[in-house]
Amino acid sequence: MSQNTANSPLKPAIWRCAVPSPLRRAFDYLPPEGCHAAAKPGARVTVPFGKRSVTAVILSITSESPVAPAKLKAATALLDAQPLFTEKQRALLSWAADYYQHPLGEVLPLGLSPRERRGQPERALTETGIRLTARGQGLPDGAPHRAPKQAALVSRLKLGSRPETELKAEGFSSAVIKALKDHALVEGCELTTEATWQTRSPPLPANAEQQTAIDQIVAAAGAFSVHLLYGVTGSGKTEVYLQSVADCLNRGRQALVLLPEIALTPQTLARFEARFEAPVIALHSGMGDAERDRAWTSARRGRAAVILGTRSSVFVPLLSPGLIIVDEEHDAAYVQQDGFRYSARDVAIKRAQLEQCPVVLGSATPSLESWHNAELGRFQRHSLTQRAGAGTLPTLRQIDISGLELSAGLSPELLHKIEAALGRRHQVLVFLNRRGFANALLCHDCGWSGDCSDCDARMTLHKTPPGLHCHHCGRRSALPRQCPRCQSRRLVGTGVGTQQTETFLAERFADFPVIRVDSDTMTGRQAMPDLIEQLAGGDPVLMIGTQMLSKGHHFPHVTLVAVVDADALLFSPDFRGEERLLQLLTQVSGRAGRDETPGEVLIQTRHPDHPLMQQLDQPYHTALPALLNHRIQAGLPPHGALGVIRCDSQDRQEGLGFLSQIRTSITAPQGAQIIGPLSAAMARRKNRYRSQLVISAGSRSMLAKVMTDLIAAAEAARHSHRLSWSVDIDPYESL
Repeated sequence: MSQNTANSPLKPAIWRCAVPSPLRRAFDYLPPEGCHAAAKPGARVTVPFGKRSVTAVILSITSESPVAPAKLKAATALLDAQPLFTEKQRALLSWAADYYQHPLGEVLPLGLSPRERRGQPERALTETGIRLTARGQGLPDGAPHRAPKQAALVSRLKLGSRPETELKAEGFSSAVIKALKDHALVEGCELTTEATWQTRSPPLPANAEQQTAIDQIVAAAGAFSVHLLYGVTGSGKTEVYLQSVADCLNRGRQALVLLPEIALTPQTLARFEARFEAPVIALHSGMGDAERDRAWTSARRGRAAVILGTRSSVFVPLLSPGLIIVDEEHDAAYVQQDGFRYSARDVAIKRAQLEQCPVVLGSATPSLESWHNAELGRFQRHSLTQRAGAGTLPTLRQIDISGLELSAGLSPELLHKIEAALGRRHQVLVFLNRRGFANALLCHDCGWSGDCSDCDARMTLHKTPPGLHCHHCGRRSALPRQCPRCQSRRLVGTGVGTQQTETFLAERFADFPVIRVDSDTMTGRQAMPDLIEQLAGGDPVLMIGTQMLSKGHHFPHVTLVAVVDADALLFSPDFRGEERLLQLLTQVSGRAGRDETPGEVLIQTRHPDHPLMQQLDQPYHTALPALLNHRIQAGLPPHGALGVIRCDSQDRQEGLGFLSQIRTSITAPQGAQIIGPLSAAMARRKNRYRSQLVISAGSRSMLAKVMTDLIAAAEAARHSHRLSWSVDIDPYESL
């Protein structure tokens, strides 16, 4: 019934909507003609926007608008009778948009599944799956022995029936499924949507440190708290996660577990599925839209007990969240570094606060920010100082390579150690965080170098396939036969990459398999799981790879880890360079000696006397006070707040001029500083010139005020379509 009196004219309802656009404001629309349904905030609507029709979200229902009713456009359709967003989910997304200074209309879609972003309804949960027949259940382990893919699928289905789409996404082709159906080993089935949540296998025995952490996390259930689980590599952090999740499920609540990389998902998924008789789903960018849609709905409806996901999964809707876990919380992969720039770790903490549940941040190498918060008492810290089971921490020793003649970057002593380890039938990991064959191609006679035509960077020499690749923009060019400048044929590669080291090691140790692990070789979804399966056999293997090998993988038979070039980040211009180097070396060192056989780590460096190198054989946390002190002196996070306004343009001066204009339009308050405009560390990338303003402030509130004023000035400034700009709060990448 209308509440308007007879003397009061009836005012039309106006839908204030967030539209997916770079404009930082809401837009008003009239309801569609003939629409009598009651719209609610959080519901999706289709609206005209420019020449397009887009899916928007209603923020509020009002009767007033700064735009005259006659000029307001009408929405096309109301898509939801009941909002897909919960109130807490909307609060989280609104907070993220506000904190990271990004248009709300571009942030809200992160809370929707792919089909929902396109304006389609929520996907139904009913679907067909694949299960083992009685004959298939009776197969011995490893059967069918002559068909490894079929055997892997049989092993997968012994854990329970799975959706056919999910199995295909995991790398099991239609041909593999059909072959097993033809032999009456598997059959189709209708998947039930209801499932009991219980433990499938008993927990592993916990040591005193693990049990203390578990008890304190469990005791915190039902209220917000942040737990920093600081455990040395191989200390059993995952077991702490599993037992904490078990308590969460026993209380009928859902658990969200964030992982930094897709490659970690299969290994972690297998451990959770083996432990719990409950729906455990994965969410990551490698999944198809249909599979993500079903996972999204399952989480929203409370059917999924545990959600394992990468960065964007922090926004997945949950019916009854009870625990959030961020594994390897220090990892840069949690930071979205283009478009909407956010930290999934920090968003997870805010979400736990809104949901009133504990959040666990786990790492062997915690970020300085998290460590600082624990020191201040904001986070509860739980330390795991011993490796679980029979494993012991590896011994660590430096090799001073100053003045030594190296072979593909490897010293004679290191080669001798590799030979000895392989001779004992052990596995060896050689770490070199630089893919390709050589850093650059140079002319020996005139000094010409193979530079990227679109970036201020040299192109990397690759031998397989041969050519020059720019690792910044992706540009590729053929390998020149002679110098383009002087026509000399004496072209030489400088520096060492994984391809060169792999070639040398394959020749030097021809009796053993040599496996290269980098983004050029680990291209398929199954690549990393297949490697882990191969290594699990325990046969001697020599691996050469990049930081992909440091991401929390369990290699129980690796006894020797060799770091080829530890100095790469030692003198980085990035203010996080030393912290990242310490984390990387600690993580990769932790791959050694995780079983009963003691491990050894050898680190090649030309600067063994550097203070950071002197810290490497000490526990990770002992180096943190000095790093924190450096940050204090420089006024850098976690002491102080930092923001960046980035600009890229076709013309260098246009970008610098734009930033100069907005800087001079405001006056920074006392305690804040605006630095720039200045060129980025790589001034030109993809044939666009990059420049920036850096804003430093003593507090987050002061930073927010300065950034808001600068953004308003940027939006008011006139500039050509050839220029674009973005905002980065708490920047992670190099300034």
